[in-house]
Amino acid sequence: MILFVRHGETAANRARLALGRADPELTDRGHRQVAAVAKVLAEEPIVAVRTSPLQRAVLTGRAIAQHHGIEAHVDERLIELDYGSWDGRSFTELPPDDVARWREDPTFAPPGGESLADVAERVADFCTELVGEEIVVAVSHVSPIKAGALWAMGGPQQLAWRMFLDLASITRVGARDGSAYLASFNETAHLRSLGA
Repeated sequence: MILFVRHGETAANRARLALGRADPELTDRGHRQVAAVAKVLAEEPIVAVRTSPLQRAVLTGRAIAQHHGIEAHVDERLIELDYGSWDGRSFTELPPDDVARWREDPTFAPPGGESLADVAERVADFCTELVGEEIVVAVSHVSPIKAGALWAMGGPQQLAWRMFLDLASITRVGARDGSAYLASFNETAHLRSLGA
């Protein structure tokens, strides 16, 4: 089974900015979220931790791996969608016609960026390789995790826009009898003690 974990909070997340390949640090709240998700996953029989190369994911992955006496390894397939020239901007600032097209067409890419179809392809490769009986943690970002959930369900990428994924959440993807399935999406009970 793959346990997709979203990284902890950054200032850009708090400001609701498009955060793709930019690499800001975790906030204090983000560090508390990481500690909470690492603690709840300490009880799981995890055999491997893979992370996006961005520091917000690497730090989250290291905290989880430490509880299991293993190392977190970077996997480029888990990196966030490349927002190109939209990175760091508020979604309300983006050209409305482009945003509408982006929501309708998974092959549309922001200027200088990549499409949801591109993300789905690399995440499908990751899932196909690593889904199995043993538990692997994959620390990533909104777009790749949604792509992993949609891979498991065989759903179209346009559904990603109808899915909400919290920071430091857990999403479980498994396979049985040759078919993938979504076991859970956006688990956040471990974060309740942190408040709003």
